[in-house]
Amino acid sequence: MRWKPFEGAWLKRLGPGLITGAADDDPSGIATYSQAGAQFGFNMLWTAFFTYPFMVAIQLVSAEIGRVSGHGLATNMRRHYPVWLLYSIVGLLLVANTINIAADISAMGEALKLIAGGPATVYALGFGIASLLLQVFIPYTRYVRILKWLTLTLLAYVATVFVQHTPWTQVLTSMLVPQILWKPEYITTVVAVFGTTISPYLFFWQASQEVEEQLADPLARALVDAPEQARGNLQRIEWDTLTGMAFSNLVAFSIILTTAVTLNLHGLTDIQTSAQAATALRPIAGEFAFLLFSAGIIGTGMLAVPVLAGSCAYAMAGAFQWQNSLERTPAQAKQFYGVIVVSTVIGILMGFTDIDPIKALYWSAVINGIVSVPIMVVMMLMAARPDVMGRFVIGSRLKLMGWLATLMMGTVVLAMFFVQ
Repeated sequence: MRWKPFEGAWLKRLGPGLITGAADDDPSGIATYSQAGAQFGFNMLWTAFFTYPFMVAIQLVSAEIGRVSGHGLATNMRRHYPVWLLYSIVGLLLVANTINIAADISAMGEALKLIAGGPATVYALGFGIASLLLQVFIPYTRYVRILKWLTLTLLAYVATVFVQHTPWTQVLTSMLVPQILWKPEYITTVVAVFGTTISPYLFFWQASQEVEEQLADPLARALVDAPEQARGNLQRIEWDTLTGMAFSNLVAFSIILTTAVTLNLHGLTDIQTSAQAATALRPIAGEFAFLLFSAGIIGTGMLAVPVLAGSCAYAMAGAFQWQNSLERTPAQAKQFYGVIVVSTVIGILMGFTDIDPIKALYWSAVINGIVSVPIMVVMMLMAARPDVMGRFVIGSRLKLMGWLATLMMGTVVLAMFFVQ
C-alpha cells in the first residue's frame, strides 16, 4: 500500500499542537493569568498577543524535529550533544514538572470543593488516580481522542468573557496602546506570564507526540527516510501548531480579561491561586461565571497532568534509551510507565504535606525559566543540522523567529533574577 498524504476535515488535522497549546493553560497557568488581570487589569492583555508568534515558532521547531527525525528531543540530544547537558536538563525538568503536577492536582480538588463542597484532598486524590489510570491503561490512539475533547473545557474561559459586561472600547485601546509600568511587581508579572506561556515540558511533549502519530500509522515513516510524506505532514504540523497556540493564547487572554473586568475593577488585586480567582468571581460576576471558571480548572487539570507526567517519561526514556510509547502496554515499556506513575504519585502525595503551593509554584517557574533557555538553544541548533533534519532543516523565517523566542526567554530569565 502507498502512504497517502493527510486529508480530511480541519478538525482531524488537529492533534499534538492543539493538546500542547491547551495543556499550557493548566491550573497553575490560570493562577498566573488571574493574578495578572486582577493586579494590573487591561494593562496585561498585550502579553497574550506578544507571545503568540514566539510560542508558535518554538513549538513548530520541536514538532518538526520529532516528525522529521522520528525521535523525541531527549533522544536527539543524547545522540548529538554531551550527556551531562542532557542529564542536567532532564533532571531539572523532572523536578519542575512534579511540582506542577502537585499544584494542578491540588487545584482540581479545590475547584470541585468550591462547586460541590466536601474534602478537597479526597477529590485531588481521585483526580490524580483517574489521570494515572487513563495514561497507563488506555492506548495512545484512544487516549489522544480523550485529550482532544478535554481541550473544549477551556472554552469555559472564553464564555466567561461574554457573561459579564466588558468595556470593549477600553479593551481595544489597552491592547493597541498598552501602558507599560516600569515597576518591579509589573515586570515580575510579565516574566511570570512569559515563563508560563513558553514552558520546556511543552517542547518535549509535542516532539514526542509527533513521533507517536508516526508510530500509530503503519504506513508513516520519519520524514528523513520518507521525504515523499513531508508535504502533507509539515502542512498539518503548521496548521495544528498555529491553531493550538492561538487557542492557548485566546484562553490566556480571556482569563486576564475576565479577572480584569471583575476583580481588578472591584479592587481585588491579590489573587494567588486559580481557586481564589474562582471564589472572588462569585459575588461579582455571578454564579454562572463562577461555575464556568471552576469547571475549567478541573478540565484543564485533567488535560495538563498527563502532559506533564508524559513529558517527564519521554525525556527520561530518551535519555536512558528505554522503550517508550503510550501505544505500548506497561509490560512493554516498564520504565517509561514507571516514570509516569512515580511523578504522578509524588504529585498526589505532595498535596498531603505542609509544602506551600505558592512557593512551590514559584520555584517551579524559576526552574522552568532556567531550563527553557538551554533547551531552546539546543533545539534551534538541532533544527539547522542536516545530520538531524536531512533536507528538512528549518527555513530562514522560522530560524529567525525561533532565535528571537530564545533571546526573549533568556531576557525573561535574567529579569526573573534581577527584578525582585
